[in-house]
Amino acid sequence: MSRRRVFFYVQHLLGIGHLRRAATIARALAKESFDVLLVSGGAPVTGLDIGEARLHQLPAVRALDEGLREVVRLDGSPLDETFRRGRLRELLDLLQTEAPDVLLTEQFPFGRTRLRFELLPLLDAAKILPKRPLIVSSVRDVLRETVRPERVAETLATFDAYFDAVLIHADPAFVSLDKSFAGWDEIRSRAHYTGYVVDDPRETAEAGEFADGEVIVSSGGGAVGGPLLRAALVARPLTSLASRSWRLMIGGNLASAEQAVLRSQGGPGVTIEAARADFPALLSRSTLSISQAGYNTVVETLVHGARAVLVPFATARETEQTRRAQSLAERGMIQMVRAEALDGKALAAAAERALAGPSIRSFPRCDANGGTATAAFLARMA
Repeated sequence: MSRRRVFFYVQHLLGIGHLRRAATIARALAKESFDVLLVSGGAPVTGLDIGEARLHQLPAVRALDEGLREVVRLDGSPLDETFRRGRLRELLDLLQTEAPDVLLTEQFPFGRTRLRFELLPLLDAAKILPKRPLIVSSVRDVLRETVRPERVAETLATFDAYFDAVLIHADPAFVSLDKSFAGWDEIRSRAHYTGYVVDDPRETAEAGEFADGEVIVSSGGGAVGGPLLRAALVARPLTSLASRSWRLMIGGNLASAEQAVLRSQGGPGVTIEAARADFPALLSRSTLSISQAGYNTVVETLVHGARAVLVPFATARETEQTRRAQSLAERGMIQMVRAEALDGKALAAAAERALAGPSIRSFPRCDANGGTATAAFLARMA
């Protein structure tokens, strides 16, 4: 019997978290005998591990800035009609060639609405294929909250018109989607929790040596991580961990000039380096993790870490990281510093509270079997 085909659309705009999670899911699906094509519309990422899945890179787009209100080409130029038509044609040709059994859209229609110009025609084309695929939305634990009822209504209308199900990559005992999506009651019968998606530590390469008991400071992809890294350097001598080794991880998207300034400020006991593939191993042997509150970093912290301080990235539009961090802080699992209150003194105080509080490992373990559960669900449905 031929392998069932999955067409998996993902678009990262600012960081690389969406693409990393999609790659983990693609690997899990390929292990379960799916033939997976991961179609990425964001900036190419070197070293992306997709296992036995295949990757197709679309002409890339990104967010103009951290406000995420405008999508542009990588060089910052607008998306003109010629570019849009060309990218859409490429997508539709891929769909026809693949003739998938499953079409997965990462975030849409619950996000990525700036890409409607290609996603709605893609969904229309999928519905009229000779064999209509199962159409499923793949979302993380928290959605961007909106106060506009018309936006929720639009999401529900699109979901009803095209989608068979939504897979929520979360453990509702920790963070549930109903807290961030006002239309939950309308989708709950087609919503399925998979557990969190996290890389299998057995598949994570060890990039080098490190000591036990370090403080790990990380900023994910790094595009907006500069303030956290700078605050950590100020906080270190104000904490009871000043004599410990502090390891600051710089994401590849942090501006090169800012990287250079940070590297010049590291002193004895401070290691400043690029983000590493063995981050879970670093967490498992660390005393404290200080990070933003992106999905991948938080899940890895829940699975591998002992104590943590989260500093969620937040704007007027971006509420996802704050909601995630708040949910865990209310359970007493982590300490939180709001972005607007971030400075060295506030970060040092949060670190001391984390050290005085319970270990993450003293709480019930979260369900982190999301990749395998996604594959099992799609195998049943397809």
